[in-house]
Amino acid sequence: MAIAKAERLMNLALCLLGTRRPLSKRELRGSIEAYMEAGNDESFNRMFERDKDDLRELGLVIETVENLEGETGYLARRDSNRLPPVSLDAEEAAALGLAAKVWQQARLAGAASGALQKLRAGGMPEAGDPYEGQHSAIEPRIPVHEAAFEPLMLACRDRRPVVFDYRKSTAARPETRQVEPWALECWRGHWYLAGYDRDRGAERVFRLSRITGKVRSRAARYTAEVPDVVTVRETVASWAGESADRSALIRLRAGAGYPLRAKATGVREGADGWDELEIPYGHGLDAWLVEFGPDVVVVGPADLRADVVDRLRAVAKA
Repeated sequence: MAIAKAERLMNLALCLLGTRRPLSKRELRGSIEAYMEAGNDESFNRMFERDKDDLRELGLVIETVENLEGETGYLARRDSNRLPPVSLDAEEAAALGLAAKVWQQARLAGAASGALQKLRAGGMPEAGDPYEGQHSAIEPRIPVHEAAFEPLMLACRDRRPVVFDYRKSTAARPETRQVEPWALECWRGHWYLAGYDRDRGAERVFRLSRITGKVRSRAARYTAEVPDVVTVRETVASWAGESADRSALIRLRAGAGYPLRAKATGVREGADGWDELEIPYGHGLDAWLVEFGPDVVVVGPADLRADVVDRLRAVAKA
């Protein structure tokens, strides 16, 4: 079975690389023996879509083109699938090896290892690590626990719109979101997705841990232009008050809200089981404070207190 699939993938790749014009599914089915033997159209379509995704996963750039008759065709242009010779010195090779270690505990471990093997086969040096001793005690790790990470990563790479259910911090139930994904970024142990929210007609940032259920991809084109620079971390930081130029005074239950305590610029311990904290006040602080529920009371400013109260009432009504 493994040999048959490998042969089928090779034949599909050769067809897509060897054509000067897009080939339709019908033409590909008539050119590849394994597809001819498919029992019915449904079986062939499933096989073809899996093979196409597998080839893209292997790095083949496959374009989807619609002709004048509205029929979808596929091709892999040689200029898009040709890489220049790899030339890396020992320090650059060591840096790549260190970067690959980041993914050792994630589902990308196999892809990172395979990429290194291909580079070494292309002549990348395997000399001693010039950074040895600088990172021997602590090695980099990026935690990837969310099931949504891998399908979103592939959707960002392939520029495919996605649909998923998302639960906001102030909502009792998740809502369906249609998003054109742009980029993923890890900030303070949490993964975030930036993209264009079709329903709201604007850029949005989503925390992956709040995505519920499966991420479903859609075979459609993007409707919004992808920006050259996607500032995921800066956006999340501003929501968390990292770029704040004001201060807020809150009361926090003793022994609770350690993330808030870590951000505090001033703390006064109270005798009634509540402490008073001064924290940076920026856009999105109200949504963050609501997450701590009855453990937080906003003293001021008045606009922040009103925003928090409004959010809590909205949750209570849901």
